[in-house]
Amino acid sequence: MARICDICGKRPSTGNNVSHANNKNKKVWYPNLQKVKAVNNGGVRSVKVCTRCIRSGAVTKAV
Repeated sequence: MARICDICGKRPSTGNNVSHANNKNKKVWYPNLQKVKAVNNGGVRSVKVCTRCIRSGAVTKAV
């Protein structure tokens, strides 16, 4: 399964770790995804959502 937020589409970003000696290693930063049971189209389903979407209220949690 992909590490992508089901609401906003946030996905892993890539770049380099750069040491003091200017050595470069590949690096991946992953979004903080949580599995949440949310109301979607009148039903409850489990979705992977980033914490920013949860905090902003973009997700309606199931009771």
